[in-house]
Amino acid sequence: MPTAIPLHPLFAARIHGVDIRQPLDAAWISDALDRWSVLVFPGQTITDEAQVAFSEIFGPLETTRAGANGAGGKLIVLTNIGPDGQIGQPSDKQVLNNKANQFWHHDSSFKTIPARASILSAREIPSAGGDTAFCSMRAAWNAMPEAMQATARDRIAIHDFGWSRARVDPALITETERTGHPPVERAVLATENPNGPALYLGQHARSIKGLDDTGGRALIDGLMAHATDPDFIYSHRWQQGDVVVWDNRAVMHRATPFAASQERRHMVRTTASCLPAIH
Repeated sequence: MPTAIPLHPLFAARIHGVDIRQPLDAAWISDALDRWSVLVFPGQTITDEAQVAFSEIFGPLETTRAGANGAGGKLIVLTNIGPDGQIGQPSDKQVLNNKANQFWHHDSSFKTIPARASILSAREIPSAGGDTAFCSMRAAWNAMPEAMQATARDRIAIHDFGWSRARVDPALITETERTGHPPVERAVLATENPNGPALYLGQHARSIKGLDDTGGRALIDGLMAHATDPDFIYSHRWQQGDVVVWDNRAVMHRATPFAASQERRHMVRTTASCLPAIH
């Protein structure tokens, strides 16, 4: 029987007694994700095929977007290693994508159908840095003063992929990518998780519907400053063979820097959409 060991007072747990290549109690794992928001499965022997099969517990998998490493398939490769096996140059698009991932975000918040779960496996890790930090947006909402909650409740944010990528580096977004992901509306307060509501913002949240640019940015920035208080953050130091699953409805995340021009980092992600799970 799997067991969950808390990693933080508010959220995140390490799961023992699971080999993700074997038949699993999908209901138990799905419920654990709802409860803990971040699940760490250590010591896994992982292949692309095993990761895809495990990930489908959480819902149908997204097809990787155009412009990303793995476009058209179910796997997105997050790496600083080029096709020649060498570390890429700082101007390489994949290296720039890694830079963009260092900002707080929810995966796929800019898509018509957003992500429920992201599943990330560590295939090759640097000796230092390259951690993934998670921020509990449910804990942040619960700890928020009532007056601040009132300013956020019932608000709609505009999530804009082209805008957010261009802020990092204009070379990160092509016109095809921009038109393929037009701005979408998302509630600032996500209510889908059975364990309670959570803020939903992140890097892609450009503006607030019904507010001018100045007022919208002030609201977003204030909520983000509250949500990213250290009390709400768990930072995961990767070990070879770790598989980490997180609930995009309940947490934001970001990568931390590492010596990307000197050390290799190779991670593989699958993403389950907010549609009924496959069992």
